[in-house]
Amino acid sequence: MSKNGSQYLLDVLKARFDANMKRHKGFEWAKVQARLEANPEKLRSLGEMERTGGEPDVIGEDPATGDYVFCDCAAETPKGRRSLCYDRQALDERKEHKPEGSAVDLAAAIGVDLLTEEQYRALQELGEFDLKTSSWVKTPTEIRKRGGALFCDRRYDHVFTYHNGASSYYAVRGFRGRLKV
Repeated sequence: MSKNGSQYLLDVLKARFDANMKRHKGFEWAKVQARLEANPEKLRSLGEMERTGGEPDVIGEDPATGDYVFCDCAAETPKGRRSLCYDRQALDERKEHKPEGSAVDLAAAIGVDLLTEEQYRALQELGEFDLKTSSWVKTPTEIRKRGGALFCDRRYDHVFTYHNGASSYYAVRGFRGRLKV
């Protein structure tokens, strides 16, 4: 990422940070920025989250490591990360009408993690997300071994977890990323 690109991204992230203090009460932008500047690979990942429509923001701190936790905070699942099946195995098993990729592969390429169901529910405590879309979440091995995968959304002021075949994909289903810096 160029110096100008890094500064532009930092400016965008700071503006979002300042506009959404309820997501990170007690945090100081100067400390977050210092951590980002010391970890250019993480800044690149945040740039990809931003480029694909995620609107990443600080949502907490990892108590074990002190890392800041960023998450996609766009109102709907990021537009640049929709119409994906769950993982590479699901993509490879699809015979017809294959999507362009998988959520797990794209998350790895960006350098982020898919949210777990618990993390997704915690995010929903900070706002209302996925009122019209849905997001794949990290699926337990025992479910994935049987061909399934989990996704979540928010409807009727409740957060729901559903299952689907891992090879399914929909125009309104994508994934939200999480990154520790």
